[in-house]
Amino acid sequence: MPIRTLIRTRSTTWRALATAIVVILTAAFLTPSAAQAAGHESRTTRESRPVYSYAHAVRESVWVDTGLDEDGDGRTDRVAADIVRPAEPARQGRKVPVIMDASPYYSCCGRGNESQVKTYDAHGHVVQMPLFYDNYFVPRGYAFVGVDLAGTDRSDGCVDVGGRSDIQSAKAVVDWLNGRATAYTSRTGSKTVKAGWTNGRTGMIGKSWDATIANGVAATGVQGLKTIVPVSGISSWYDYYFAQGAPLYAEGPADLAGYVESDAAHTHCAAVQRKLTDGSPRSGDWTGLWTERDYVKDAAKVRASVFLVHGMQDLNVRTKHFGQWWDALAQHGVQRKIWLSQTGHVDPFDYRRGAWVDTLHRWFDHELLGYDNGIDREPMADIERHPDQWVTSRVWPPQTTRTTVLHPASGTQAGVGTLGLRPGTGTETFTDDPKLSETDWAAHLTTATSEKAGFLTGPLTHDLHLSGSPTVTVTATPTTASAHLSAVLVDLGPDTIRDYADAAEGITTLTDRTCWGDSTAGDSACFKETKAKTAKVDYTVFSRGWADLGHYASLAKGVPLTPGKAYTMTLRLAATDHVVPKGHRLALIIAGTDKDLIDPPATKPSLTVDLSGTTAGLPLVGGAPAFVLATSGTKVSAPAPTVLNGVRAPSPAHHPIPG
Repeated sequence: MPIRTLIRTRSTTWRALATAIVVILTAAFLTPSAAQAAGHESRTTRESRPVYSYAHAVRESVWVDTGLDEDGDGRTDRVAADIVRPAEPARQGRKVPVIMDASPYYSCCGRGNESQVKTYDAHGHVVQMPLFYDNYFVPRGYAFVGVDLAGTDRSDGCVDVGGRSDIQSAKAVVDWLNGRATAYTSRTGSKTVKAGWTNGRTGMIGKSWDATIANGVAATGVQGLKTIVPVSGISSWYDYYFAQGAPLYAEGPADLAGYVESDAAHTHCAAVQRKLTDGSPRSGDWTGLWTERDYVKDAAKVRASVFLVHGMQDLNVRTKHFGQWWDALAQHGVQRKIWLSQTGHVDPFDYRRGAWVDTLHRWFDHELLGYDNGIDREPMADIERHPDQWVTSRVWPPQTTRTTVLHPASGTQAGVGTLGLRPGTGTETFTDDPKLSETDWAAHLTTATSEKAGFLTGPLTHDLHLSGSPTVTVTATPTTASAHLSAVLVDLGPDTIRDYADAAEGITTLTDRTCWGDSTAGDSACFKETKAKTAKVDYTVFSRGWADLGHYASLAKGVPLTPGKAYTMTLRLAATDHVVPKGHRLALIIAGTDKDLIDPPATKPSLTVDLSGTTAGLPLVGGAPAFVLATSGTKVSAPAPTVLNGVRAPSPAHHPIPG
């Protein structure tokens, strides 16, 4: 992995100086149009170089008119956009593209592993821009724009958690960069300002809520947005708060808005807060509020390319979000690239730093500068198979992936059955125990326990690769008027994995720093290094899904259940890419409340599962023949499961906000 620091060799220094001289002399003897063609529109250049001064970059702030009046003060809201851009291109008559991060966190919570916030000088010009994007890309001929979402930091308006105000506050900036919106030099003044220094080509990036905004803006189809790089982004806000009717978090969107909003928004946005509360009932019913915040339905409008990044053990913004977004984008032919790590809710800068910066650099060069550097012809997917061990896939999921229907069947003891291609018969019964979680169930897979039903293959004779979004259809008869379901896929066998349930979700932060770009006295490009935090385990839960059985017919309205009546419901599990290795066993668990991950129902039911009406649709690379191969032939020994060693059930305190 390359390590970039501010220390340069003598030859590197002279090469950089020579390059800078050539750029300056070339620009001096070319007309503005020729200079632009020779620079950012070159089809033969393979990499942008750090030839511009970061120390002398232009730092300015504008307030863009969103056209909305969410705070009800009688004037349209303006959102603050802080800009860092190289000074030289404007003097040379050249225009630069933009990398933009629109965030609610620039003052309340900070960005990145070191929780950096924006800082300003006495004139209100940004001094520290969080993260490395400006330090690294401004010297390479990009502008960086950090947008305060409506209702946060220095912006007017109200936070509406992924709704019209959130999305429009970022989209308006893209419109301004492309000459379609009005911006002002101050929050309340009348002096306007144009973005004459940019060609309008914009790429949005960010993690969590920031990534979510990038998804939402792309789903508007706004012109000028050429690419987005969403890291652990939400694709539908309903799926952040509920899993098919089952509540995931006790706090709702109004609480989240209150967490990030500015003092002014807190004073003037009570009406918006009421709408958020009224539109998100804890019943789990789908309302109009969730329709507005569902970006998946608008995937057909996306014009931008998408470089998607997610941790496969992210229990904050769960991997269902990237799975359904990815599938919708694929359906509409959007250019895509994907990285999937073993971490939880972690930025790739903190688990694969050198490769991430290099790849991001090449991606933006290709998408925003038009450089033919070949990144669009490289493998679509990078997947972390073991800590710091990555593989690639030409497309994702692999082309031979097929949904394969497996059937649970009764075994020799109650609650411990088999999993195979032949339809099962009989029933299994379990009683919901809200005190237990998926780790408790998995630790006792081969033991008959009252709180779950488990179904296992024999020890595999070949590796079995799952890639995509599984489903589990359950036919169950409850004993009470309410019931929740969990379906969990388990790789049963010893392994060393990233400790995703630790507070840092798979990384350890070190004291040493590496530098990624240029620094100023107020904005260092040097960040603390990290390393993988690992745990030895006896099994790995690699996909899970939950549902409220009362929403079996529709998400629009849950209904009371009739005790003694059978209901059938299909649970959509989290997207994954996981290899169950030879010697391990693949297991399916069906149970009730998954402690700390969903809230329990109002009652404590027992459920009888009809195995003839219960199936698992698994995305197997190689399809059913691969399953036959992996479950036949000479058997190999496999260890019995023990209580999980090293990875605990995650605490909800780890994920109070999607940051």
